[in-house]
Amino acid sequence: MLVLDTDHLVELDVASPVGLTLAKRLEEAAEETATTIISAEEQFRGWLAQIHRLRDPHQQIVAYQRLGRRIEFFAAWHVLQWDASSADVFQDLRRQRVRVGTMDLKIASIVLVHDATLLSRNLRDFRQIPGLKVDDWL
Repeated sequence: MLVLDTDHLVELDVASPVGLTLAKRLEEAAEETATTIISAEEQFRGWLAQIHRLRDPHQQIVAYQRLGRRIEFFAAWHVLQWDASSADVFQDLRRQRVRVGTMDLKIASIVLVHDATLLSRNLRDFRQIPGLKVDDWL
């Protein structure tokens, strides 16, 4: 299974040249693809923050439309959940004093539970996590 981090999801969503290449490579890989509920949370937090910064209800229209498209985007994906096993792995990594941000550590915990490969541009941080398979396809 290939699990896409937020940076890879964004490139797919905006259909950038690198995103189109990624889409083709994912198709050729013929592996199950997924993302995590943590990546969804990161993106939703960003959209909600933008909506709340806009005071004029008319200016919020476009932001809400983008939020709606984001919901539709995630509805089409297999989204791996945060569960007790993920939380246990997370706590174990914390006990090992792995120096990675909380959200990235949560993503890694989910990927480890599923024995999957994480696709991310953030190789520097993710390579610090014992046992995590990570690659950058961008």
